[in-house]
Amino acid sequence: MVSESPPGAPVPALEQFLRAAAPGLLSGPLEAELLSGGRSNLTYLLTDGRERWVLRRPPLGHVLATAHDMDREYRMLSALHPTEVPVPRPVVSAGPDVIGAPFYVMEFADGVVLRESEQLAGFAGRAKELAVELVDVLARLHSLDPAAVGLGDLGRPDGYLDRQLRRWAKQLDASHTRDLPDLVRLGEKLGHSVPSGQTPSIVHGDYRLDNVVVSPLTGQVVSVLDWEMATLGDPLTDLASMIVWWDGIAGLDSPVAAVPGETPGFPGSGLLIDRYAEHGRDLRELAWYLGFAYYKIAVIFEGIHFRAQQGLTVGEGFDRLGELVPALTGRGHAALQGRRTAL
Repeated sequence: MVSESPPGAPVPALEQFLRAAAPGLLSGPLEAELLSGGRSNLTYLLTDGRERWVLRRPPLGHVLATAHDMDREYRMLSALHPTEVPVPRPVVSAGPDVIGAPFYVMEFADGVVLRESEQLAGFAGRAKELAVELVDVLARLHSLDPAAVGLGDLGRPDGYLDRQLRRWAKQLDASHTRDLPDLVRLGEKLGHSVPSGQTPSIVHGDYRLDNVVVSPLTGQVVSVLDWEMATLGDPLTDLASMIVWWDGIAGLDSPVAAVPGETPGFPGSGLLIDRYAEHGRDLRELAWYLGFAYYKIAVIFEGIHFRAQQGLTVGEGFDRLGELVPALTGRGHAALQGRRTAL
């Protein structure tokens, strides 16, 4: 832990705010450290020497509209914490006046985030159980009644897939530094074959293994993180996102998280699909959702590439994500055609 302020989290301002907004929370001087991991919002570890919390804020500089919604993420934690979907307890949130950007603070979830190959290898003996747990937590989220947990107005599920395509096309335009005709064409192909959709549910928006905290003792999911893109929509978008990250991008030396599906002892994504199907969803149009998942991730990476070009990213590996956009695009085209083999 370091005593000076990390980029984007001025400690004196934070400490003054926390002492006023949450009296009794701090029992000593506040310290902050930028945590590793995460390719979107910035995540910091806070401590007073006894307790730990996590602060989340948007990235520095260029911020895509609606892509880094702190209010939404804080609202999700507040609504889901009393349910069977495990999330950290929210502590406090604030607008941009305190540190120059909106942020929130939540309790620290005690466990591990499986991002490194060595970490995954340590779970090889219970990898199937971990995969099943990951799917079951997602299914529990999708089975919640949004109105019953106070999220009935979170989004407009009608026309969700069409709006998603328009949104990410706009995000791509907003991050333009180079021509990407194949990525644009992928978006157009998706738009010409939008499925009728599933019964709407709460969707996470970026559900994958390295966005959950896992107990190192039991292998259970302790907390689901990164809710800034949550809304009401088509649950198969979450399933497809989870599958894409589980399978990874074969053959690339990339700075993204380790790939469960390529780790010895871990099952392939077919197990995830079969387990999710047991919860009663129709997966006949899954190929479209997989194509969309690759499209969305490619657009997000292009936005990070935009910020990296301006020197506005904080953390390791961000400057390399732009290299992955063409491969993601190619896999999106292949997935849309029902082919999930590596390119």
